[in-house]
Amino acid sequence: MSDTVAAGTDRRKINLSALLVEGRALVALAIIIITFSALSSNFLQPENLIIMTRHVAMNAIVALGLLLVILNGGIDLSVGSTVGLSGVTAGYLLKGYHLPLSQLVAYPPVWVVVIISLAVGMLVGYINGVVVSRLKVAPFIATLGMLYAARGIALLITNGETFTDLLGRPNLGNTGFVDVLAGTPLGIPTPVWVMVIVAAVFSFLVTRTPFGRWLYATGGNPRAAELSGVPVKRVQTRIYVLSGLCAAVVGLLLTADLPAATPQGGQFYELNAIAAVVIGGAALSGGRGTVRGTLIGAFVIGFLVDGLVLVGVSVFWQQVIKGVVIVFAVAIDQMQQTLQKRRALKKVETPAPTVPTISGQQSDDMVQAKSH
Repeated sequence: MSDTVAAGTDRRKINLSALLVEGRALVALAIIIITFSALSSNFLQPENLIIMTRHVAMNAIVALGLLLVILNGGIDLSVGSTVGLSGVTAGYLLKGYHLPLSQLVAYPPVWVVVIISLAVGMLVGYINGVVVSRLKVAPFIATLGMLYAARGIALLITNGETFTDLLGRPNLGNTGFVDVLAGTPLGIPTPVWVMVIVAAVFSFLVTRTPFGRWLYATGGNPRAAELSGVPVKRVQTRIYVLSGLCAAVVGLLLTADLPAATPQGGQFYELNAIAAVVIGGAALSGGRGTVRGTLIGAFVIGFLVDGLVLVGVSVFWQQVIKGVVIVFAVAIDQMQQTLQKRRALKKVETPAPTVPTISGQQSDDMVQAKSH
């Protein structure tokens, strides 16, 4: 009974701690909304809210993929370049693929374009996962190299130019890309619908499946998880594949939104995604973070940037303010971890109360004393 009560108490403490961490992001979001609402009457207009939420969705989808990597104790700096490479792949195919050794040009249907572009993002993630899990290269170095490689490939495909006019032609059977991915079903932009779906799937994945438990375990203590039978290498590979997939999805959405494919697409998306994950309460050391918190963090970053644009703040000052917010969020996270470690040390150092024991001889003496 006491063990059950103790487990319930620990669970409540964990939930309360998670709420406090996410509460910081909610407070920041509330301050941003109140401040920019006072500075601009257009901030909370329905049209502007839809536009801002559309921008948030792009960042949030990348951030959700990156959350899985950070929960594992890794990092993925290549997501921005993957966004650009997947978008360029889609643009290249929509413009027409010149078949080798012939003068023929192939115009694949939209569903083929989408599948190939997503596969490119997953391939980038798979390479990252293999390099990190099998070759034991530090995630920072592995994904930094892929950042340059993927961006370079995108530049090679386009020769540094931008693919425009991606609407397609009915007689070629390649129309519908922009209409579907940049549409507004039920008045809500497609990226927002995609964000909701990805968030729901990932929330189920990390909270209701063995893979989610493995993910938190490997992030908290990889060695202990491996000794417990967790397939650490397989988990590491899969999370980078999922991160690449999320980046590829955003690449398609961004290309349809423009509509154009540029090799510079997705630039700095990795920094915005990392900021969203950290502001949402995830620990860069791994083992702590939630989908809900990451979404809140994405709204904080998105509303902050769009609010600064709306009130006319210089682009240069926007970068400064965003950097200060990121550093502040990480500093608070580090202070919280330091306090938690100190509390844990105090519990270990505090001696447990000793219960006096009675030896057999003392027991006989007490019985004789009572008889007298």
